[in-house]
Amino acid sequence: MILTQISYLDCLVFLVFLAPQLLIHVGLWRTARWVVGALPFLIIEAIVLPFRFAKERFFTSFQNRSPFVQQATLFQDLVVRCVRYAFASMPAYLGRVFFSKAVALPFLRFRMLRHGYLQSPITWREVNKDGFRGVWLTYDQSRQPDIVVYYCHGGGFSMGSSYFYMEFLLALVTLMKDSGYQNPALFTLEYSLVPDAVYPTQVQQAFAGFEYVISIAKDPSRICVGGDSAGATVVLSLLLYMADHPSYRSRLPGFAMMISPWVTLVSENNRNTASDYLNKESLDIYGRQYCGSKVLVDDPMVSPGNCKDLNRWARATPTNGWAFLFGSEEVLAPETRALISLLKKSGAEVHVDEEKGGIHAWPVAALYLGESKDERLKGLRDMADLLRRKVK
Repeated sequence: MILTQISYLDCLVFLVFLAPQLLIHVGLWRTARWVVGALPFLIIEAIVLPFRFAKERFFTSFQNRSPFVQQATLFQDLVVRCVRYAFASMPAYLGRVFFSKAVALPFLRFRMLRHGYLQSPITWREVNKDGFRGVWLTYDQSRQPDIVVYYCHGGGFSMGSSYFYMEFLLALVTLMKDSGYQNPALFTLEYSLVPDAVYPTQVQQAFAGFEYVISIAKDPSRICVGGDSAGATVVLSLLLYMADHPSYRSRLPGFAMMISPWVTLVSENNRNTASDYLNKESLDIYGRQYCGSKVLVDDPMVSPGNCKDLNRWARATPTNGWAFLFGSEEVLAPETRALISLLKKSGAEVHVDEEKGGIHAWPVAALYLGESKDERLKGLRDMADLLRRKVK
């Protein structure tokens, strides 16, 4: 099931679904207190943001614009500027509501109805087990899947939900079916968010979820693990954990697909760019919160980029290797390149798709913001085609 680009009507409806959830989960007083406290800054931004937007879009020569703006539409540019402001200034307890199931699921239902879908051709069911939760998606729940993607969503460990990613995941399963799989399946982990829980809870949940996926897939070579941003961090930690335990090495997945991974939580190599909507200062805060008070932020298990042991990475490598999809303008790009180099030195097979001028998690964002169908589905199609070649 593949829907069209997000419209201004969709944005309005999203806000309609969001408003009551903010009152329910954050409260009128707490929400109003943040708005009042941020009001001077918001007023300034309300003036400065459009000014900067107009200046770069219309009064700056093409070659002097940021790499993302050079290739972005007006709508994409405006949305990314708003997201950049929100990431830098909005507290996580507000962002958490934005990405919650209570907002995302009715919004998805609205999007489906607007496109003529009373229900999705891909069925999904929630999985609630001791030690983990998630959502299982497939065409036929009664049949054995011929591939399973095990996905962990992003959100800085502090926000995000499987349902916020549902349209993206439904599109991926659709394209996997188009690529030749008979009954592709996907399990997306609903791991605990900070501050409700900190590391190692999320990795423990990821391992329990992986055991569940193996119990259905039967053959670990039929499994691709993947995720974006913080979700990719959890997956990297999971693979390092399996590498450290000989009894689990024979159960490594067939493939790993990383979308804009947050390789090293706190690093001087995580540097702000003129294009990306993430910023190093907020990332450092979120990364330290995920570690909690008992784990050092440079521990390789919590921050996989700090693992420099080639043998350990060789042991952690899935049977058919890795894929990394990220943008050249990402704050996280330097550390991603460093890990790719390390994996290649370890002898691993690594597929690299570094989009020139690209920003954080663009294959996910492009589905909603891409101007044409080809642009919206490019990253997803590349992923589906790569899976078909690697997981047979």
